[in-house]
Amino acid sequence: MARKLRELTAIMAVLLLSLVFTACSHSQSSSTYDRVKQTNTITWGMRADTRLFSMMDVDSGKATGFEVDLARAITKQILGPKGKMKIEYISEKSRIMDLKIGNVDAVMATMTNTPDRRKIINFSDTYFMAGETLIVPKKSKLNSIKDFNNSKYSIAAVKGSTADSDVHKYAPKARVIFYDDYGSCYNALKTGKASAMVSDNAVLAGLISDDKDKFKMLPDTFTVEPYGIGIKRGEDKFTAEVNQALKVLRKNGTYACLMKKWFNGVPGFNIKSSSRLKASE
Repeated sequence: MARKLRELTAIMAVLLLSLVFTACSHSQSSSTYDRVKQTNTITWGMRADTRLFSMMDVDSGKATGFEVDLARAITKQILGPKGKMKIEYISEKSRIMDLKIGNVDAVMATMTNTPDRRKIINFSDTYFMAGETLIVPKKSKLNSIKDFNNSKYSIAAVKGSTADSDVHKYAPKARVIFYDDYGSCYNALKTGKASAMVSDNAVLAGLISDDKDKFKMLPDTFTVEPYGIGIKRGEDKFTAEVNQALKVLRKNGTYACLMKKWFNGVPGFNIKSSSRLKASE
């Protein structure tokens, strides 16, 4: 009896392991492209704090902005008019991990396509060309990044961004203080805890849009920041679909309409230069 029980237990263990391996194999073979097509849904990782790009509306509880509209257009282009778009709100620190563990299918969150990031995720072609600069109080006499090459000046930056290394290329002695999000950085500038805030020109333009009499953006950018849509490493088929959708939206005028809708007349950058196409590498 004991022997039969042991045999039965062994058989059950083998069957259980077989089911586990089968499930794992199925999970690994399910690509982003297949999942998107099967569910007729693309889950986008987006920010909730980036004015003009993706900003949570406190009244409606929904995000609005250029990236939100562009993601919706890409979704419809890939899946058809009945395709669904879902948004998961992410942070600058978590966005790559959210991709890697499958929380989202794609990340559109003012993320620069850099060589280091290309080692761990895929990128689409560029959908927005930005550049880093600084915002300072209106009366500040600091006019360029090189003016900050002094430890008495502190610059607020978002954790997980490339701002620290970018700033120190031009102002090695500057103090960079990191905060969790754009709002915290901006509050540090407002309350005098920081002499300036560094980020991409389009992001900063959105932040000071209601405070133009209090703050100014320095005119010169000191980096080139091509924003790309982040996709899980190796998901080349889905990446190709996203790139094709971007090409169609540029060709049919949808992209230009969205750029004009969100950035026309916004001081600090030029729509034509921000619309430049740069292929993914």
